[in-house]
Amino acid sequence: MADSTLKDTTPENTLVVKANPQRKRIVGKIRGANSNKIPDDILNNEKLNQAIKILPVNYEFEIHKTIHTIRKKGVKYVALQFPEGLLLYACTISDIIETFTDADTVIMGDVTYGACCVDDYSARALSCDFMVHYGHSCLVPINQMGPGIDMLYIFVDIQIDNNHFIDTIVHNFPTQTTILLISTVQFRKVLHSAKREIEKHNIHVIIPQSMPLSPGEVLGCTSPDMNESGADAIVYLGDGRFHLESMMIANPTIPAYAYDPYNKELTIERYDHEIMRGTRKEAITNASKAKVWGLIMGTLGRQGSPKVIEDLKQKFICAGKEVVVVLLSEIYPSKLQLFKEVDAWVQVACPRLSIDWGNAFDKPLLNSYEANVALGMCEFKTPYPMDFYANNSSGPWTPNNEKHRPSIRERLNRRKKVT
Repeated sequence: MADSTLKDTTPENTLVVKANPQRKRIVGKIRGANSNKIPDDILNNEKLNQAIKILPVNYEFEIHKTIHTIRKKGVKYVALQFPEGLLLYACTISDIIETFTDADTVIMGDVTYGACCVDDYSARALSCDFMVHYGHSCLVPINQMGPGIDMLYIFVDIQIDNNHFIDTIVHNFPTQTTILLISTVQFRKVLHSAKREIEKHNIHVIIPQSMPLSPGEVLGCTSPDMNESGADAIVYLGDGRFHLESMMIANPTIPAYAYDPYNKELTIERYDHEIMRGTRKEAITNASKAKVWGLIMGTLGRQGSPKVIEDLKQKFICAGKEVVVVLLSEIYPSKLQLFKEVDAWVQVACPRLSIDWGNAFDKPLLNSYEANVALGMCEFKTPYPMDFYANNSSGPWTPNNEKHRPSIRERLNRRKKVT
């Protein structure tokens, strides 16, 4: 029988520090943990659960959480905001909320292109004390909402055929391949579960992140620069190309593929980087000759950034240019044609508007990054930067750049107000 006695093998010159058995243990409570738990009378409410069944079973609208939050906060008037693809469920969700809470609702029907279109300003103007935004991530933090209104973000996770997605990737990519998995916020959970299964087949998976977005999440204007990652391919999970194109623009050397979870198809995707860069350089060159600049502050939700507008305005003034600031919720060629005196435009709304549709305008329409190039504040970059909402963005022409971040004192004051 082996000797089970624990032998002391510690060298003689080693100092051993023993824990104090009399030390007090301080155990703190997790603030809000119990208050955020959904009560059984909501989870098991038969009439509520029957009403929820009207909604698609593979779309997670988090109705129980919404009902609980509205009741707990004593909300009176709720603003509901949906992207176009989810607006057909708005009336059903509105009816459910009004039936199972004491709150009234209003459906905000203005177009919602993305996470930048959160319209808490209009909700407050309508005297709403609570807002639920569906289908996008928390691009505007809840602690940055104006006074008198609370916010709830519902990502609307969508369940898909995970096995088919995984099998498609494994079947089409050889072993030892490194792929970048990206998507929109609706499929973020799928990415992580798929990564584990795909890597069992000796395929390396990277889920990139551009803070403050979630891992794997990309926006039409914000994607991580992964050109030095050694990746062999980008795989986008989702329908449409707008978000994928952002990743392709930021990473022109990496081949891109898209898996449509609705059609269950994997396609090769291409983007003409040379044409895009050529047209944008031409627009910048033409705009640099302008004497009168129109500076557009986007007012669709939170698209526009007053700090970026002010930064640009001061640069134009220092360069001896005339500047006129125009507020617009939608930017159309026919609208800008009314401003005959303006020689060139800069829009602080959506960077992709200039990239994708800039040629549709009679006069140059630059985004904030391109305006800095036109003023000689920075060089035209290759690859073209897709970092508009990134925390580590390349310049003050983006709203989350370190130049525009609040000081430590401002952040502390903001926390005190929230508390």
